[in-house]
Amino acid sequence: MEYQHGGDVYTYEGMLDFSANINPLGPGASVIQAAHGAIDRMTQYPDARCRRLRDALAGRLGVSEDFFIFGNGGAELIYTLVMAERPRKAVLLAPSFTEYRQALLAAGCEIVLFPLKEPEDFKLGRDYLECLTEEIDMIFLCSPANPVGNVIEQELLFQILERCQKKRIRMVMDECFCEFLDDWEARTLQSRAAEYPELFILRAFTKMYGMPGLRLGYGICADLDLTERMERMRQPWSVSVVAQEAGEAAVRDTAHPVRTRDYIRKEREWLTGQLDEMGIRYYTPEANYIFIRSGYDLYEELKKRGILIRDCSNYDGLDKGYYRFAVKKRQENLRLVEELKRICPGDSL
Repeated sequence: MEYQHGGDVYTYEGMLDFSANINPLGPGASVIQAAHGAIDRMTQYPDARCRRLRDALAGRLGVSEDFFIFGNGGAELIYTLVMAERPRKAVLLAPSFTEYRQALLAAGCEIVLFPLKEPEDFKLGRDYLECLTEEIDMIFLCSPANPVGNVIEQELLFQILERCQKKRIRMVMDECFCEFLDDWEARTLQSRAAEYPELFILRAFTKMYGMPGLRLGYGICADLDLTERMERMRQPWSVSVVAQEAGEAAVRDTAHPVRTRDYIRKEREWLTGQLDEMGIRYYTPEANYIFIRSGYDLYEELKKRGILIRDCSNYDGLDKGYYRFAVKKRQENLRLVEELKRICPGDSL
């Protein structure tokens, strides 16, 4: 399998990894404790219904228990959803998360790319509505966007939602980075799920809760026929006992996301201030990562210095010169900035 994502610390062992956008504070103490405690239950099969986790999420988010589906990370749900729907034609933004494309291609789906424009800072505009026609079966959106890190305007999202409901287009809304937003509860579409059954919201415990190795994701959708088809397609024990216990603890730890948002905001402001001083072009970030453009080969140059960032040239719509790096702790951020200053004392882009 060709590796196309960040976080490949197995190939680049020992490097300082800025390529994966994981909470720099890691999982909360209660999550670690719950994961350790769950080891004693490894002799049991996991609960295929994830009942305790389902109950905790429903209470926390104010969403019906019936609307949840769980998987071995968000990626499993993307593939299971696409295989359950078997769309004939889908629209993807360019650039956007590569796993959407891979899942659609695996299902034999025709893909229409909607290019986001660099002069407009890769922001989605109202012209997107024009491509939502009767021949489209599925769309994927992500807010905050991956890799750019900007958000889709709420009014436009509602218009897209209305259009998809009218045209019977499955709207997949990837909110895996939504909880990093200061006003995330006003940005999420979860309160619209019951009203719009064409909407499928994708979330994961990977980023905010620092659990990429445990693999835990969930979807929110009021179309129970769809979620039942998805349940029939996936194997019943894909969410381990450890992942379920850790996920439940994460849901109940409401203080950890607040601490994280405060920390990310301060470090992101410090980092963008440093980029301003160096003259490095960046696109206003709203999550826990920063998307930049440079005339230097930052990926290779930083790799020589033991730092791994994400080369975004394999995203649709991007070429060489676009990079993404995570917001980490100050000492790590300081080292990144010091090396950037050595590589590009004056960036022309």
